[in-house]
Amino acid sequence: MPVNKLKAFLDSQEIKYVTITHSRAYTAQEIAASAHIPGKELAKTVIVKLDARLAMVVLPASAQVSFSRLKAATGAAEVDLADEAEFKDRFPDCELGAMPPFGNLYGVPVFVAQSLSQDREIAFNAGSHAELVKLAYADYKRLLEPIVIEL
Repeated sequence: MPVNKLKAFLDSQEIKYVTITHSRAYTAQEIAASAHIPGKELAKTVIVKLDARLAMVVLPASAQVSFSRLKAATGAAEVDLADEAEFKDRFPDCELGAMPPFGNLYGVPVFVAQSLSQDREIAFNAGSHAELVKLAYADYKRLLEPIVIEL
């Protein structure tokens, strides 16, 4: 089960979290509706390339990545959406498109939307299209020390 790596990490750090099983859903908005979570509290992970290097952008389910803002915030000369073929091997224990926003587990830098950093809790795909993890944003921040940017 894909979520095992994430759960093991959270348990090793003594983080309190909840897992939520829901019917299979593939878009962030479908997941939010299926799991009865407000779209602003559901974090989606988008894999991008910053000057040809993979990175994670984590933002609310209802939002879209602004490539111009991402470029300005990161100082990258080139910013593109990564093609699935370019990153599927980086996340071997995850279903494609369901990567948790824990780049530290996969050697990928993480950029978080400012709006998510305002939430008390966040929920996100846990490596599958049928399970979420919900935890305090403060714990997420402490574990990852993500780069918070305005998207």
